[in-house]
Amino acid sequence: MVNRFVAKLREFVELTDKECKTLARVTSNPRDYKPRQDLIREGDQPGPVFVMLEGWAFRYKVLPNGSRQIMAFMMPGDACDLNVGMLATMDHSIQTATSAQVATISRQVMDEMMDAHSGIARAMYIAQLVDESTLRAWIVSLGRRSSAERAAHLLLELHIRAVRTGVAGQDGMELPLSQQILADALGMSTVHINRVLQELRQSGAIALQRGVLHIRDAAALTKFSGFDEGYLHRRLQKQG
Repeated sequence: MVNRFVAKLREFVELTDKECKTLARVTSNPRDYKPRQDLIREGDQPGPVFVMLEGWAFRYKVLPNGSRQIMAFMMPGDACDLNVGMLATMDHSIQTATSAQVATISRQVMDEMMDAHSGIARAMYIAQLVDESTLRAWIVSLGRRSSAERAAHLLLELHIRAVRTGVAGQDGMELPLSQQILADALGMSTVHINRVLQELRQSGAIALQRGVLHIRDAAALTKFSGFDEGYLHRRLQKQG
């Protein structure tokens, strides 16, 4: 079975066989989670690094009025909070969107592994930088794109990330996210996101039915949303 965490890090750095085996070993005993289960909550003391091996999760905050803002989606291969252990408490929560297999790497093991393997350390830091780049792209969308534009932008991002992770084909993907989850990520109501998705369907750019998304006209969707996949950093310059 492919370890998608190892596969993702190898996109950034030419890891040695020993480094790949080390990563596989420390993520070899994942825990099964059900949908809508918190991995960690705001206010908790930070613990291990979470590694998504299967399934989807998301980072979120709940406002005093009960509304929720989702700030990032995590797919197979993604890890989170490399340096959050330096903080006293979590400033956000992480919850599964689907059934998931999640491995944990303790702070001590992570520190020892990165000290012993420069390739792993470099790959982990690059992965964190890409996460930060993605967050900046989300901020731009929420602040400056129209509702339809930012929905199109998000769908393109998720599709590209899923293709690169190996869990989707070029023309479509499973999108196991409810309209409520999409609305909370895009700063909309469920009524509004339903209307926006209908507009994108009617344009012929996408087809979305029963949790399966097909990108029918990627060029039109890209032009409409101003999407530039550069912030996802397909491959950085390799060591040599």
